[in-house]
Amino acid sequence: MHRILSVNPSLPQHIEQIAHAPEVYRPFACPHCGVAGLWLHGFYERKPDRDGPAAVSLNPVLVARFCCGACGRTCSRLPLCIAPRRWHPWAKQQRVLLDLLAGASLRGAALCAGVACHTARRWRDWLHAGTATFAFMLRSRFPELGRGGDGPGFWTACLSAMPLAEAMAWADHEVSVP
Repeated sequence: MHRILSVNPSLPQHIEQIAHAPEVYRPFACPHCGVAGLWLHGFYERKPDRDGPAAVSLNPVLVARFCCGACGRTCSRLPLCIAPRRWHPWAKQQRVLLDLLAGASLRGAALCAGVACHTARRWRDWLHAGTATFAFMLRSRFPELGRGGDGPGFWTACLSAMPLAEAMAWADHEVSVP
């Protein structure tokens, strides 16, 4: 099951979709047992709008949950605009990673993006640890990325071709992100 859908690249679009047609997020089958026919089982709240001022914040944002009648377990899928298991949006993560790839210091990249140094270090280490897997998945879908070299060269080519959110949505088709 794809946890990250390539729909609704912005929070306002996601909010509109959840309000009028949350079934777009319904998986075809249960990711745990494979049985089809999941039903909408409510919503849970996320706070993905970390960049907006409090006066115009879109938080909290609802995410649809679906339940399997066979095994009783629940699952959910996220739009492109919300990073799984992360507090900060993909765009902020991409900004930090591009700064680091360009040679900025960890502290400098973190300060420019407004995140803590240990957060920027976690993102850098996550990207470094997953490079081989992510590069294999993305190169199999986008052969032009094969010429980008390894490590920093690959990520520079990848992030110039597509945003980090889109790259992780494609990688999520094969491996769990993050």
